Amino acid sequence: MIVTTTEAIEGKKIIKSLGLARGNTIRARHVGRDIMAALRTLVGGEVTEYTKLLAEAREQALDRMIAEAQRLGANAVVATRFSTSVVLGGAAELLAYGTAVVIEDE
Repeated sequence: MIVTTTEAIEGKKIIKSLGLARGNTIRARHVGRDIMAALRTLVGGEVTEYTKLLAEAREQALDRMIAEAQRLGANAVVATRFSTSVVLGGAAELLAYGTAVVIEDE
């Protein structure tokens, strides 16, 4: 599965657009991570506990988007984007979305 943020793929021709493919996940903070993150803010630097949490969320949302695109019959997703929103205190949604397409070599 080719996934790209561009609207076209060099050397490939889009022969069919199958519509929106999306995948999301909602993640909540963890008390143990919150304690470590709070301590880290005292000394400065990257809050690696949250970096890891968000990286895992991005990968899960992307995997779910790809699975939906495959169910639609796509072999690529173009114009891929990510969006984040707060659902409730301490929990956020991460959404991956793009256009599921069928491509072939030019």
